[in-house]
Amino acid sequence: MKFPALLAAALFLPIAVSAAPDPDDWDQVLKEAHGQTVYWHAWGGSTSTNDFIQWLAERVEDRHGVVLEHVKLTDTADAVTRVLSERQAGADEDGAVDLIWINGANFAAMKEQDLLFGPWAESLPHRAKVVEDGVIDTDFGTPVEGFESPWAKAQLVFMHDSADAAPFAAMEDLPGWAAANPGRFTYPQPPDFLGTTFLKQALVSLVDDPERLQTPVDEKDFATVTEPLWSWLDALHPYMWRGGAAFPASGPAQFQLLTDDEIDIAPSLSPGEASTAIANFQLPDTIRTFVPEDGTIGNVSFVAIPYNSGSKAAAMVVANELLDPEVQLRAQDPAILGYGTVLDMDKLDPGDSGAFAALDQGIATLPPAELGEALAEPHASWTKAIEAEWIERYGAR
Repeated sequence: MKFPALLAAALFLPIAVSAAPDPDDWDQVLKEAHGQTVYWHAWGGSTSTNDFIQWLAERVEDRHGVVLEHVKLTDTADAVTRVLSERQAGADEDGAVDLIWINGANFAAMKEQDLLFGPWAESLPHRAKVVEDGVIDTDFGTPVEGFESPWAKAQLVFMHDSADAAPFAAMEDLPGWAAANPGRFTYPQPPDFLGTTFLKQALVSLVDDPERLQTPVDEKDFATVTEPLWSWLDALHPYMWRGGAAFPASGPAQFQLLTDDEIDIAPSLSPGEASTAIANFQLPDTIRTFVPEDGTIGNVSFVAIPYNSGSKAAAMVVANELLDPEVQLRAQDPAILGYGTVLDMDKLDPGDSGAFAALDQGIATLPPAELGEALAEPHASWTKAIEAEWIERYGAR
């Protein structure tokens, strides 16, 4: 796999950065953070997410004197490109990006090219409350090592209208379900993040050796490893919405098809999304969620700080605030976001853990036991390879 020319050119450029705040001296971090502005480059495609970030902005300004500005993205790669461009131009201090909602291939590329500040994340005061598991420690196969901080858990689920359709049992059964229900299923067009995750979900479920996906992609065996995926898609596409000749551009666009009763089943990366939409009168209360019996991919949303941020202290304060139990509880509320928490209930005060236990998850949200154990994301290098092959096969229609 080759990095873009811009990334390759940046590899050999020296970086000279002024002294950064010490994350282990939290009192000093708070002192430096006061009055700083954090430009958080984060996905802006969801009204509920945008509203949550605005609420967080008011909170961090009231509590810490930090101004948080949400720079709305359609593609995280845009923020990564901005940092790379600044590095090429020698803008090694006070860059335009202070915090990025990031994971997967974008994190791997920035970490490999020393474009991230850190390590810092394990020094945050609230980090001690975070659950310890492999999903937190690695990001699409790349060790986190304190260069990004978790703030939400996600797991692929499928929303379905229980008034119109029964769920399929396993991923291998979806083409048969689609043939029996023509036009009633689709997925977002890759490289949309949700669309690509759907492809990876199918690949993980269909390959003979899922462990092969935990190591970097190799063009020598790429065709052999992924052949089950393309055969499966060839069987599925003719029975999809618009005969597989067109795809919704994004998760929200696909969501609208479900809302308008054009489809009956749609993938989602948030187990609480359906309940949130029902609570906000965006979906009928007949919508439910399910997971195939072979399990689904799970991952974590992280935030990272670019090496040339001029507001590193304030960015760390925002990241720490995202881990505050009160903030995590609000994010998990299906009436707000419905995101999964990254906190370990056994590490919380009784009052905080009790608040999580008392939270009504909503009528469409599966209990944790029914979600099952999340499947590991493939190594980050598989993402671009799968996207490129998909576009070659199905994108030019």
